[in-house]
Amino acid sequence: MKGASTSQVRRTVRLIGLPTDVNSSFLRGPAKGPAAIRAALASDHSSGSAEIGDAFGQDVRWNDAGDLPLGEEEADSARIEAAVAQAIASGEMPFSLGGDHSITFPAMRAVARAYGPVDILHFDAHPDLYDCFHDNPSSHASPFARIMEAGLAKRLVQVGIRTLNDHQRQQAQRFGVEVMLMSDFVPEGIPILEGPLYISLDLDGLDPSVAPAVSHHEPGGLTVREVLRVLARQKAPLVGADLVEYNPVRDIHGMTGTVAAKLIREIGALAARNA
Repeated sequence: MKGASTSQVRRTVRLIGLPTDVNSSFLRGPAKGPAAIRAALASDHSSGSAEIGDAFGQDVRWNDAGDLPLGEEEADSARIEAAVAQAIASGEMPFSLGGDHSITFPAMRAVARAYGPVDILHFDAHPDLYDCFHDNPSSHASPFARIMEAGLAKRLVQVGIRTLNDHQRQQAQRFGVEVMLMSDFVPEGIPILEGPLYISLDLDGLDPSVAPAVSHHEPGGLTVREVLRVLARQKAPLVGADLVEYNPVRDIHGMTGTVAAKLIREIGALAARNA
């Protein structure tokens, strides 16, 4: 990563690579995501500046902790939780690079243990509220059911949803989840959360024309500009974030990796602004 100017640093963000897709339900490939994201972040195609004014490696220090040695085993969940907890204990904001969306539950266990229940702003095409998907309660289609059951979130707002079925509608009602359907989406309609705030960004929340390198293409999604408009309105301090479901096997000219890198920089800059 590019060097930081310590005189300007207001926040340190720790990147934690979580190369696992063992809980994917359709295609494998997101385990390759962290390496591809790092390549996009390090590329000279961009100056590294975020739109709100903070520069990657200057106003925000990035500590790349590398990838966890995940082995597609039950112990992986505890490893993820411990790595996120270590970042928090070091005074850094953990930013998890997926990997599939199942990584959000163990990450949130560590966040809630440190801060108590937090507000979650979740971008996705899918609510990921299945009680159990394909006989797997740890599926990438179920992390927010586990999070809400465990009382880790005081408020969960989901943005970009366009696959809501009866079961997940019932789950949303059961847990009091605020599902913002894409059919009704306007950036100004998304709540400004009180915080502390955790951001979980599944790249399939974006339209496939913007981010084709995901395992589940769902047309009619968000643009990058719409995501940025939602983020810019958030004023609460960030206590963690993740970006998940990037499947570089399906990328076209690295386009989705470039989008992922931009969104990571913007969320890091938001963490600095809201510190």
